[in-house]
Formats: sequence, C-alpha cells, structure tokens
Amino acid sequence: MKIIFAGTPEFAAAALEALYAAGHDITLVLTQPDRPAGRGMQLQASAVKQSALRHGTPVAQPVSLRLDGKHPEVARQAHALLQSTAHDVMVVAAYGLILPRSVLDIPRLGCINIHGSLLPRWRGAAPIHRAIEAGDTETGITIMQMEEGLDTGPMLSMQSVPIGADDTTGSLHDKLAALGGSMIVEALAALERGEVTARVQPEAGVTYAAKIAKEEAALDFSMAADDLARRIRAFNPFPGATGRVGDTVIKLWQARPVTVAAGGAPGQVLSADAQGGIVVACGRGALQLTELQKPGGKRLGAREFLQGFALEGARFD
Repeated sequence: MKIIFAGTPEFAAAALEALYAAGHDITLVLTQPDRPAGRGMQLQASAVKQSALRHGTPVAQPVSLRLDGKHPEVARQAHALLQSTAHDVMVVAAYGLILPRSVLDIPRLGCINIHGSLLPRWRGAAPIHRAIEAGDTETGITIMQMEEGLDTGPMLSMQSVPIGADDTTGSLHDKLAALGGSMIVEALAALERGEVTARVQPEAGVTYAAKIAKEEAALDFSMAADDLARRIRAFNPFPGATGRVGDTVIKLWQARPVTVAAGGAPGQVLSADAQGGIVVACGRGALQLTELQKPGGKRLGAREFLQGFALEGARFD
C-alpha cells in the first residue's frame, strides 16, 4: 500500500519503522520543522524525519496546512504536494498540526490516526501523562479514521495495556509506541482486504488530555501523597516534577507514598538520612523521594543525593 505518513516524535517514528518493516511504500513523510534542542540549542530533526531520511523517503515540513491560516501560501504548496504524491492512505501519529477538511479529503482511503489512549477517554495532546496522573489502571491504543473534531473519529481497532504501579510516562510511552506500530500494520492489512468495521465513539466517558504546561511541574505538597506520586511518574521524563528548597529547584524523578508515625506541615522533610531516606510530609500522608536531581547535576538515588545536598530540617515550598 502507498502511504503518506505524518508524525513527529519517537512515538510516531516507531509506527513509521513498523510500516517500513511491513513492506509498505512510504511515498512522502510530513513532520514538524526542525527545532532547537540540547545545550547548544542547535536545530535538530524530529525522530520521524531522521527515520525517513535513513530510508530515503522524501520529507516535507510545512508550518501550516490551513489554507485560511497565517501561512496560506505554505499550505497551498503542501496541498499541491499531497495531491501530486501517489498514495492510498495517510497515516498520522502525534504529528502536531491539525489536519483541515481540505487535507482529510485528499487520500483515497482517508486519514488514519494512531492515538495513545482508549478513546473516548483522553482525547487530545497528552493522553499518556493524563492517564497516569489520574490513576487509571489501564490505557491503550486506538486506531481511528480521522475527522475534523479532536480525536472524535470512528474507531477501527483498539487494544488495552495495564498501567503498572511503577510506570512512568516514559516507560508507558515505549509500550504504547510498539503496540501502535503493530496495530497500524494490522489495520492497514484489514483495510486492504476490505475487512475494517468502523465504530462510532460512545458519547459517555469523554475526557480531554490537555497539553502539559511547564508550570504544572512545580509540586504542591499540600496535596495527598498518592496524588503527588502519580504526578511525579506522569511528568517523568517531561517536564519533570520539581520541588523548591530555599532558592534551589530540585527535580523529583521517582517517589512513593509511605506511612509515617508522626507527620508534619506539608513540605517539611521528616527524614533525610541513609536509613530512613528522604521523606516529606504531604497534605495527606508522606512521600519518600527515591530519585532526585539538583540543577546541573545527574539523577541520583536518595543516598547519593544527600551526600552532596543536605535536606535535614529543610522544607519543600
């Protein structure tokens, strides 16, 4: 099958590699423009672009696809490229641009999306983060036919994945990326055979996964320890949960709720030693911090962190 693929991060690159491995003819790849990254803030190609270039596939990086947007000429050129490129279907995964109706109508078999949740729960930009943060016990991949609404299209297939007690967004992302790759290959095979049955999404159970804002990283220790532990896992690896001690912002990468004999004011460090570890009082319960990182430093276990940063008697604001 001839495919135009649209995607940007590692999640999408895993699906693209699966399509190459399955023998599909990827005739064009759309991805976001190169962005500054790293300490030197040099332009870096997306994971999808890097994958496409390794396979010799043409790449386009329009800043917009909307003919009525801020860059109509760019959009017109992109439309012309899509219309002149041989393809049967467009596969989309975490692309980062909204596809207007004028684009959705171009492929003969439409546009098919790989979404990282069990729709209609967690439509939107950050379904993996929000599922962990909310305490969901499972999530998964939904393959759906795209329409103009935000992740509202009819579903072609769905598979669930349990969310483990220690899963972070990073670990769950990798599981879902691999699953998305295998599922899109199966969905396209079924589409070629004419065996796909689309199911309209139910109206009940709709939730929206808002994009993660960097401001959310700062933890509020007046919250319950269970909620904070989930937020730390949800924000690992991005944006990384933080706590402030004095003028120092510390990243908190791993933690678990614990029961303590005597509590304290929210944010108060109850223990900070090799035996008891780093335990912080919360609005309800306490949180044991097991992996931390000071500015300019490496991620460290609690014992190693305390060797270079005293926390006894301190308080997280």
